[in-house]
Amino acid sequence: MRRRPGALAPFETMEKVLGRSNTVQDSVPSPPIKLESPLINVEFLPARVTYARKEKEKPPPVKPVKNTATETVVAYPFMRALRTVENKSDPCGGKFTSNEGLGPPLENVEGVFENIGWYATNHFAVDVIFNNRMKQYECLTNDSSIAGAIFVPFYAGFDIARYLWGYNISRRDAASLYLVDWLMRRPERGIMGGKDHFLVAGRITWDFRRLSEEESDWGNKLLFLPAAKNMSMLVVESSPWNANDFGIPYPTYFHPAKDEEVSIWQDRMRKLERKWLFSFAGAPRPGNLKSIRGQIIDQCRKSKVCKLLECDFGESKCHSPSSIMQMFQSSLFCLQPQGDSYTQRSAFDSMLAGCIPVFFHPGSAYTQYTWHLPKNYTTYSLFIPEDDIRKRNVSIEERLSQISPEQVKIMREAVINLIPRLIYADPRSKLETLLDAFDVTVQAVINKVTKLRKNIIEGLTAYDNFVEENSWKYDLLDEGQREVGAHEWDPFFSKPKEQQKDQSAEAAKFFWKNEQRDQS
Repeated sequence: MRRRPGALAPFETMEKVLGRSNTVQDSVPSPPIKLESPLINVEFLPARVTYARKEKEKPPPVKPVKNTATETVVAYPFMRALRTVENKSDPCGGKFTSNEGLGPPLENVEGVFENIGWYATNHFAVDVIFNNRMKQYECLTNDSSIAGAIFVPFYAGFDIARYLWGYNISRRDAASLYLVDWLMRRPERGIMGGKDHFLVAGRITWDFRRLSEEESDWGNKLLFLPAAKNMSMLVVESSPWNANDFGIPYPTYFHPAKDEEVSIWQDRMRKLERKWLFSFAGAPRPGNLKSIRGQIIDQCRKSKVCKLLECDFGESKCHSPSSIMQMFQSSLFCLQPQGDSYTQRSAFDSMLAGCIPVFFHPGSAYTQYTWHLPKNYTTYSLFIPEDDIRKRNVSIEERLSQISPEQVKIMREAVINLIPRLIYADPRSKLETLLDAFDVTVQAVINKVTKLRKNIIEGLTAYDNFVEENSWKYDLLDEGQREVGAHEWDPFFSKPKEQQKDQSAEAAKFFWKNEQRDQS
């Protein structure tokens, strides 16, 4: 019998268990958490990490405002809450999580979108979208003994987003520490030591990989906690040198409720006339001497067949979903260099528009989204190594012009066919025959756990001579392969370990700063 499951419960009933039966069940029915409410009471967090402030961290005094009716100046005690609701950069603001995490609907004034299914979705909203989709999953069960995997509905991305800047490490770590303490005491964890558990954190992995106890170091240490090392953490950007995180797509603006909406969009992308050979939306990174963005922008400016949207400080069309998607829809190829870190949402927006992505680093897609993208990357994208631009000044226009129109058409069709598995369907419904990014992810997790269980029975390890720092290589192995060797992409990931860590932390800081700038 199928029924709609209740919402996420407090910590005592926090886990949900995924099974293969068609029965839809919850762990324990509970009142729903209203994610649309601005700055909700986070009742599923334990009492001893409630947000009581120390004396030195008292809230700032309330600034009085003028009551327009009485002409008096009043210090209303709710003013900070009111400003928080209106603050678009606050991840706990009301609009950010409206429509089950999709955000407010986008108006189709310029005809760039369709009239339904399009939302102003924040690129870090996967926590909410995924959790709401999980409530609709057909195969939830209370019985962990028949479960394919165990889902932990903890909002890791939202938790750390509040404290990334200006808070001490105790505050940053508090909820994560209590989470793993709680998990360690759960009977389900004793079965496989947490290797069958997974959770979603809709941010880049570097926000959860603080390397020291120095207050100046970045993020929290969730992914380095012993109880978390066995779990699978789903992030929008994973680490190539660690084995406990896995890349899942950034959310796009398109969240269809029906299969028909997807097919209509795909057909429309096939028929578009694309007047630009290639395009780029982005800003240079003058503080990063290894960034090739400045050279890409220079090449685009000089080309008559390149469309450029410059995303520097101040007002910019780069902040407009319609401007971005319109440019991608009118381009054959879309350039996707590294930004502040390896990945960016733009790659998925461009593929949604039927534009063939051009990557310059394998960590921007090929080693990240192995569950969602074909291993043979040449079928849907073009790869130009960064050094071709940085050191050899290769002409992007010339390189792209060498691809025949017939091959371009084949590659574009491959991109358009990938669209369903790169988007998150509306959590309030479910696609009937198509698998979206959520479906692909859940099945990949179940397959991973199933393979691990079979290996345990057969007395096998997952791989021969496993080396965690080569994690990115294992995800590229074909079925049956158990050992990695030299790889053509070794130069991209073979920096000294300490240098890798330092650069990752700096990348996360820049990512956060630009995120705040874009939302201000």
